[in-house]
Amino acid sequence: MSEIRPQNKDAYGLILEAIDVGVYKPGSRLVESELAERFGVSRTPIREALQRLETQALLIRDGRSLIVASLDHNQLAELYAVRSELEGLAARLAAQHAAPEEVRVLRKMVEDDRKLVDDPEALSRANRRFHKQIHLASHNRYLVLQLDLVHRTMALLATTSLAVEGRGEGSLAEHDAIVTAIENGDGDAAYASLKTHISKAFETRLELDAGQPEFSDIL
Repeated sequence: MSEIRPQNKDAYGLILEAIDVGVYKPGSRLVESELAERFGVSRTPIREALQRLETQALLIRDGRSLIVASLDHNQLAELYAVRSELEGLAARLAAQHAAPEEVRVLRKMVEDDRKLVDDPEALSRANRRFHKQIHLASHNRYLVLQLDLVHRTMALLATTSLAVEGRGEGSLAEHDAIVTAIENGDGDAAYASLKTHISKAFETRLELDAGQPEFSDIL
């Protein structure tokens, strides 16, 4: 299990990262005193962080307790629909506005990530960095803010679709197509390639759903 490092992170970031890496999965109960002890911070910032996460619908009430939320089928479909459009727009804008240095960084990411194809957790972290770089390369602060919100909700998906056999290779091939379109300054192709990438990821997650007895087991 991935280690959570308290250095240079506030209580909100620490709890969010713990959810993201699967320390706390959908349905897990979060207790103030336990969180404060785990992260070595006082209960006041923990309480404030929990309130913030509840406001963002990442935590829900179960009586007097807070538990990590889960996404039902409709919520998952809604999330991927929004993500697809926003990510596609980010790729289109990156093709139009990315600096040459930003494009070279994206290309290097694709090449470096090929070494991680047999390590789904590491590839998942690299995948998030890749998408974040595209967001930044869009040079649109309002779009970046909306995508940050979407990706915070993605933390509720406690397993990665990149663990499915063959999905890692497919994802990297899709990343390659996205970067090629951005390199060529082709906004339409970048938009279409990114939307295809998100569609494939959603399809893989639906296949995981179909193969499991309970949806909550895979989210």
